[in-house]
Amino acid sequence: MKAFHTVGALLAAMALCCAAQASDAGASPAEATAMVKKGVAFIKANGRDKGYVEITSKTSQFKDRDLYLTVYGMDGTVRAHGANDRMVGKNLIDLKDVDGKAFVKERIDLATSKGTFWQDYKFTNPVSKKIEPKSMYCEKLEDAVVCGGIYK
Repeated sequence: MKAFHTVGALLAAMALCCAAQASDAGASPAEATAMVKKGVAFIKANGRDKGYVEITSKTSQFKDRDLYLTVYGMDGTVRAHGANDRMVGKNLIDLKDVDGKAFVKERIDLATSKGTFWQDYKFTNPVSKKIEPKSMYCEKLEDAVVCGGIYK
């Protein structure tokens, strides 16, 4: 009986450990898609000004672990940025990742041609502080594109 309780305690400890690791895991593609859709709905319901302020806020409802939203105007100007408020107002159309990919320009081109899409590039993960492969889910909303990404 004592061995049964020991095994039970060990299994409970393992479950807690695994649950903690899962909460530290990065966002999933489904979570990124849901976050973008939630952000788009918020902007539609509350207007651009309030929506962009909420997305950029340090306590934004649109931040979860390594997942955050960004909004770009169709000229490449950052309208909202969930990880770095200093980017707001900057035109990043010519920004390239470590491999030389002009990902903001590509994002604007994809928003124009497709409207809704996934995009791959490399970017600094705000949690690990390392440059990592990233996939960004984006939806065009009027004259802007709302995006949320996952690190691979």
